[in-house]
Amino acid sequence: MRFSTGRPRGRFTNRTDAGRQLAAALEEYRGTDTVVTGLPRGGVPIAFEIAEALGLALDVIVVRKLGAPWQPELALGAVGENGVRVLNATLAAAAGIGDDELAAIEGRETAEVARRADLFRAGREGVALTGHGVIVVDDGVATGATTRAACQVARAQGATRVVLAVPVAPAGSLRELAGAVDELVCLLAPVGFSSVGEWYADFAQTSDAEVIELLGRAARRPGP
Repeated sequence: MRFSTGRPRGRFTNRTDAGRQLAAALEEYRGTDTVVTGLPRGGVPIAFEIAEALGLALDVIVVRKLGAPWQPELALGAVGENGVRVLNATLAAAAGIGDDELAAIEGRETAEVARRADLFRAGREGVALTGHGVIVVDDGVATGATTRAACQVARAQGATRVVLAVPVAPAGSLRELAGAVDELVCLLAPVGFSSVGEWYADFAQTSDAEVIELLGRAARRPGP
């Protein structure tokens, strides 16, 4: 697990600032065939800055947690594009989720993955992850459940190496996530962490339109 620190103020101006700082910490990937993937919506502006600075391909990684019906934050697994499914069968059984109920949850979330992926890419094909290193980017980590799911989905889609890059996260979540990735780059792991937003001067919500626009700009950029 690698940390890159050194901001005396301990806060980011906005997601653009955070992305540029993460790009500096990821310089070794410049010009490689690594794919940068942002979790929509807030992770995409940061991923865009990394991809632009390092000359890498950019895409979204759309995942949906499979939440228990009575406790949506309890992640039984996750689904992603191309039929990727990551399931904690032991937890699902312990929670008393039968096959039919699980299939219904999967069906709903798989449909939502497809809808959101098509919306964000505006009809373009996604960037293939098979055979490539993948940098998974979010604007921060709280519990880490969605981030973990994204990393698992990236690997299930054929990524040869999974790097998680985030501006800020609590140390406990980072320790739990470290086993799910090949490399973890985090700029700040503050003591007394309470929310991601507190570490940004401007943490305005990222819109669907902004995600679409950034992905479109990246798609028009000449390759490295």
